[in-house]
Amino acid sequence: MDGQRDATPTRPASGGSAEDKSTELSSRRTGMSFQRTRMSADRTLMSVIRTSLSLIGFGFTIFQVFQKAHQADLLKSSTAPRNFGETLVWLGLAMLVLGILYHIGFMRGLRKERALLHAQGLVHAESHFPVSMTFIIAILLLALGLVAVLGMSFNIGPFH
Repeated sequence: MDGQRDATPTRPASGGSAEDKSTELSSRRTGMSFQRTRMSADRTLMSVIRTSLSLIGFGFTIFQVFQKAHQADLLKSSTAPRNFGETLVWLGLAMLVLGILYHIGFMRGLRKERALLHAQGLVHAESHFPVSMTFIIAILLLALGLVAVLGMSFNIGPFH
């Protein structure tokens, strides 16, 4: 024997045909590819969160440092650096909003495609897509960022 398998098709143990087994495996692989794509969308949203969090945190820090330096009479004017810090926070919030909107649109499209394949019998789609924890964290970060920027801009809230 040279290591080649017997070319004769074998019957699956469950009594179904080899073609049925192949279709079943294909449906499972397709279902798993939808899960991988969903997780990939979560990773993309995590990278948006990471970048926007950096912008929000850095902008808030710049704003606070120059505001405190001005209050301690170390600087005559801190308007330009404070405006720069505030702009970084707004930029981080805008990036986060765009990332959330992109994620929502992408997931709607993915769910629609999955439902279409399920209706055609090409994928089982027995399990549902759970609510993304990454999405929940993005919404919470957006709320926190809005509270911070309102404190910076209008001197209201816990961060003024």
